[in-house]
Amino acid sequence: MKQSGYRVEESSDTITIYCYGRWKVSTIDQFEKRVYALQFNSKKVILDLKDLQELDTSGALLLVIIEKLSKGKYEYRNISPKQQKLLNILEKSAQSETKAEFKKKTQLQRISEKILSYYFYQKAFIAFLGELFIKCIYLFIKPRNLRIKESIYFIQTSGINALPIIGMTAFLVGVVIAYQTIVQLTKFGADIFVVDTSTIAITRELGPMITAIVVAGRSASSYTAEIGAMKLTDEIDAMRTMGFMPFYFLVIPRIIALVISLPLLIFFSDIVGIFGAMVVAKAQIGLSFEIFIQRIYEVLSLKHYLIGIFKGPFFAVIIAITGVFHGLKVSQDTESIGRETTQSVVNAIFFVIVCDALFSVIFTELGI
Repeated sequence: MKQSGYRVEESSDTITIYCYGRWKVSTIDQFEKRVYALQFNSKKVILDLKDLQELDTSGALLLVIIEKLSKGKYEYRNISPKQQKLLNILEKSAQSETKAEFKKKTQLQRISEKILSYYFYQKAFIAFLGELFIKCIYLFIKPRNLRIKESIYFIQTSGINALPIIGMTAFLVGVVIAYQTIVQLTKFGADIFVVDTSTIAITRELGPMITAIVVAGRSASSYTAEIGAMKLTDEIDAMRTMGFMPFYFLVIPRIIALVISLPLLIFFSDIVGIFGAMVVAKAQIGLSFEIFIQRIYEVLSLKHYLIGIFKGPFFAVIIAITGVFHGLKVSQDTESIGRETTQSVVNAIFFVIVCDALFSVIFTELGI
């Protein structure tokens, strides 16, 4: 019995494809991949179906694909009426799908889709928070469910490993703040006040903010990508099948790790940022380190430092929850990992800034 497939003959201006055998769902897998690799180089394609014994929908779809690869420069030979009818049906179906796909949406449709997507996002997020709250209560009742080793591991990956980039960023922020402050203060002969503005700004606002933004970029994205990849490969479903609770292994340890590590990272960021300001003050106005540190003792009260540290756990919870939530939202396609990772970083940074703004308003109103 002759095998099914095709044969290609090429001339100067045409490419002839001789189809033979049975082109149906059970046989086209033998040569389907080779069809997608065909290249016609703007030549006219002739499809000869003389030796084609049988053609079903799957085989006809393969012929339609060849039509698309030829960019409209094709011609059929020795085609039967039955084969022509089947191809006409599939071509019309493909055209209608293409028109529906590229049909322009009205403004009302776009607004409605945005509102619905926002509604479903909020609904899923509230459900996630509710489940997290219940799991935390169970964790207080049964502390043995706490995964200490996993929490320590995430403290290392999210905290210790972030020290270099946070240190570099904080140093540069301290340099910029001190330099710009000196430029303005030297006009009034108040160079010494560079210590007041830079240290208070760094410890109270910029240190916590910059640290949280860097951690959001690192940790929120990694949390989403890691959990999303696990969901894509059905590892989370496998954990549930084996009786393991994903929240205890994937969600809560990450939150605990950031709640512990972020205040420490803020403390580190404050020190490095102030050191950057000291370096600029020494280089620009000749202010020695001893005088700078002595001035810090005079103007930097403990409340400014504590306010910055106090923000750390709140920022940590926002970043961790946002990262793991978007990781659990990943669907069964690879594109969703990139989409959700981007969304988690954007949302984490946005919510951190909103939270910091609320704290600033509240502390100002309280006179702190």
